[in-house]
Amino acid sequence: MLFDRVLIANRGEIAVRIARTLRALGVESVAVHTPSDAGARHVRDADLAVQIPGYLDIEAVVAAALETGAQAVHPGYGFLAENAAFARRCAQAGLVFAGPPPEAIDAMGDKIRAKATVSAAGVPVVPGGAEPADALEEWRDFPALIKPSAGGGGKGMMLVRSAAELPDALESARRTARAAFGDGTLLIERYVESPRHIEIQVLADGHGNVVHLGERECSLQRRHQKIVEEAPSPFLTPETRAAMGAAAVEAARAVGYVGAGTVEFIVDGSTGAYHFMEMNTRLQVEHPVTELVTGLDLVELQLRAAAGEPLPFTQDDVRLDGHAVEARVYAEDPARGFLPTGGRVLLLREPGSVRVDSGLVEGGVVGSEFDPMLSKVVAWGPDRAAALRALDRALARTAVLGVVTNIPFLRALVTHPAVAAGELDTGLVERVLPELVPADAAPPDDVLAAAALVVHTLPQGDDPWQVTDGWRVGGRAWTTWRLESRAGVHAVEVRGLPEESAEVRLDGQAVPARVRRDGSGLAVTLAGRTQHYLHVRQGDALWLGRDGEAWSFTRHLIGDPGDRAGAAGAGDGVVRSPMPGTVMVVKAQVGDRVNAGQPLVVVEAMKMEHTVTAPCDGVLSELPAQPGRPVDMDAVLAVVTAEEM
Repeated sequence: MLFDRVLIANRGEIAVRIARTLRALGVESVAVHTPSDAGARHVRDADLAVQIPGYLDIEAVVAAALETGAQAVHPGYGFLAENAAFARRCAQAGLVFAGPPPEAIDAMGDKIRAKATVSAAGVPVVPGGAEPADALEEWRDFPALIKPSAGGGGKGMMLVRSAAELPDALESARRTARAAFGDGTLLIERYVESPRHIEIQVLADGHGNVVHLGERECSLQRRHQKIVEEAPSPFLTPETRAAMGAAAVEAARAVGYVGAGTVEFIVDGSTGAYHFMEMNTRLQVEHPVTELVTGLDLVELQLRAAAGEPLPFTQDDVRLDGHAVEARVYAEDPARGFLPTGGRVLLLREPGSVRVDSGLVEGGVVGSEFDPMLSKVVAWGPDRAAALRALDRALARTAVLGVVTNIPFLRALVTHPAVAAGELDTGLVERVLPELVPADAAPPDDVLAAAALVVHTLPQGDDPWQVTDGWRVGGRAWTTWRLESRAGVHAVEVRGLPEESAEVRLDGQAVPARVRRDGSGLAVTLAGRTQHYLHVRQGDALWLGRDGEAWSFTRHLIGDPGDRAGAAGAGDGVVRSPMPGTVMVVKAQVGDRVNAGQPLVVVEAMKMEHTVTAPCDGVLSELPAQPGRPVDMDAVLAVVTAEEM
């Protein structure tokens, strides 16, 4: 018998997705949230909600479940999902944990122990070593991959190609592992060149039944984290699929697994040889592609297994229909090395033609305290080419204005010839990155018809009586604005009434553009071609969106007392934070002589570290950055006084 009420110990898109299945099953959902998440989408979508101090607070989560009368807890992924202590605490409180037994979490949560366990069961593993620290420092089989033993999701993983890189890589990986997982234990493995990352979805019940649901190809990654996944893999033959599936089933049996889990393999793209990498004892981010090709609801099956029901099918009943591809929408800037971004979602449009798992709402704030993934866009097609086309169209209809996202990068990736041909490996994104992220940041179409953008602002709150440059009712005076964007600074002059009758000059040159309102958007006609833009503004910040892309501008009225020159240049010795986050390490002191490129400060955001370096030779004259302190994007971290100054 299923449960009457289930608490979801998570947030964001996965909490929304779990609530959707609970609703379909007629089971009430309980959300938990921190004070800053009180208005989040997962809170709105739940039947009940309880505020807790933090998502990692085990006692608060258990108390919320007991307080609301929940019989079970679904952990989603991340946070407490692979925490054996949490699973045990739920059992002690009389709550059913919708996940595997704590013993299975322990066995597979420690990568070192997991490799030994599955190797004993006959599953091939990647050669590697583990702690103590001196064993890691003496590793000489390069290239090598460092991993946090207790971690997952690619966090803390470091690719090392020489012994000279090893000490700094170990230090950084250990620091990240402690921050992300509370455990700095590391292991090191031989790195497989041109590897494909292919994982097998397994399901098990408490009656000894274990099946697999085929594979997912997860080779398209950046920073060792997945960004596009698909099912089935375009690489595996039916024979290899069956062999890997059988190996995954044996790995699950070896630890007495119950519920949904994923066995991940590294596959040699040239030989097809596969090696066990790790097992994730939880639902995976990419589980929707398996659901679309099998027609199964993995969350429902998790809940039924947790309730003691046997699997309703056998291995022979599993069929794969068509192809599915998922793209993860992140709050990150591919043009800046995939640094996390943030901000308030000023306008949101999500496609209705495909599956979208999203935790976004208009007005919601994307901060630096959580993972930067915002949503997942998932498309199905009768074959792989059709699925990729459907995904690209859906991404083109996705708009998140107010936050820089990776959507344009995703569109470039899923349409890249190598991806279309299925020629994938985990290093592909890095190799073709210049093709996916053009170096030229200039917005197209005469700065995206910047004049039209300014024209749009005039009838929506800019009081012409406050303009000091000669505007008169019915007059023809020019109003001059300065538009700043990543592409540069431009002067835009507007004369006449708003909409189609306005005259526009961009940097002194006439722009033959016509602008008209088109529902909630703008239709901009330039050189005989009409483009449709979504638009929004907040104060002096202006955003335009089109075909999945979004551009931000800051506009200043010329003569405004707040008018100022552009930001200080890179050569002025001012060191700024490249992202909102927390200062982890300060590597110098005021008065130190530093060299250009010398590491000064390490900033962490969303489990990603970024080292900020000195812009020039000189003396460190100011150091506002302090370990443990939060910083905003572009906040001053340090000032280096150049030698010639």
